[in-house]
Amino acid sequence: MAGEIPDLEVLERPGTGKGAARQARRDGMVPGVVFGGDADPLAIQIPFNTLLKRLKAGRFKSTLFNLKMEGQDDVRVICRDVQRDVVKDLPTHFDLMRLRRTTRINLFIHVDFINGETCPGLKKGGVLTIVRQEVELNVLAGDIPDHITVDLAGKQIGDVIHISDVTLPEGAKPSIDRDFVIANISAPRGLRAGDDDAAEAEEGGEE
Repeated sequence: MAGEIPDLEVLERPGTGKGAARQARRDGMVPGVVFGGDADPLAIQIPFNTLLKRLKAGRFKSTLFNLKMEGQDDVRVICRDVQRDVVKDLPTHFDLMRLRRTTRINLFIHVDFINGETCPGLKKGGVLTIVRQEVELNVLAGDIPDHITVDLAGKQIGDVIHISDVTLPEGAKPSIDRDFVIANISAPRGLRAGDDDAAEAEEGGEE
């Protein structure tokens, strides 16, 4: 189920407004704000290199963080926006939203595939084509799964795996109301070509 929530350490930002934000950037910081959760907005800042590293690691806007700041209680937050320089594409400001454990949010959750070594379709030479390595789920902030599991046991060539085929963690549900495809097991390219040739031969014999 839920993995360990990573810490995000920030500093309180002295002053608000454009002047204070520009000063933060001159000091090598990226200004930001924390809002929501029935508390007043709080001006914060984070070292530029720290934020850039987080952004390059990926999934920054779909990760729940434990926000740590001196003089403040830890609080769970999620990034709602990262503003970037239009020319350099580097972060210039970021917004974090406080969350209660009972808050429902949409997050992209990683998909793990198991039992590939015993999957009949793959053992026959079939190819697993992953359509979605992550799926967007609506989950409780206090109970976020670190992955969902797709069991390939018993899957044959030609099988298509939909989100409805997956047992989701308790409290989680797809964010869109459509039975979308996660993966499929297709025939090997050589076998598909052979089938096509056979089909063409049959059609020719019927003329």
